[in-house]
Amino acid sequence: MNTQNPLKAVAFALAFASTATFAHGNAHAPTTAYDAATVEETAFGHAGDPKKVNRVIKLSMSDAMRFTPSDITIKLGQTVKFVISNRGKVLHEMVIGTPEELKEHAALMKKFPEMEHSDANMAHVKPGMSGEIVWEFTKPGEYSFACLVPGHFEAGMVGQVVVK
Repeated sequence: MNTQNPLKAVAFALAFASTATFAHGNAHAPTTAYDAATVEETAFGHAGDPKKVNRVIKLSMSDAMRFTPSDITIKLGQTVKFVISNRGKVLHEMVIGTPEELKEHAALMKKFPEMEHSDANMAHVKPGMSGEIVWEFTKPGEYSFACLVPGHFEAGMVGQVVVK
């Protein structure tokens, strides 16, 4: 991508936002009902059916730019409901993805911090609030979750999911 041309950079950002599995917003996770016909497969699974959750994992986020816990092991095929609490005083989020995808998206968010969008693999959580992600892990491997609010990823607000 030619970053010297602002129009090309904006066009790239808009194209990325409309086709990527990642998204941003400033409030919370999507509120649309689960529809199996519209679920898109990713490298690490897909949106889970809330009626088929077989594990609940509680996480917290803090202004120390950390997730607690930061390392999670999940069984292949589990549908997990992440309940994410923001214990800080600024907006945080949890986005699940491959390390490469998260790094690319963090860089894009640094360039376009006002870009708003949302997707099933993320929850945007205001201070003192909580959010949820329901995800089915369909492929074994090591994946990540991170806060992609500009500066948070770079400060180390990253965790790991191991799917066995």
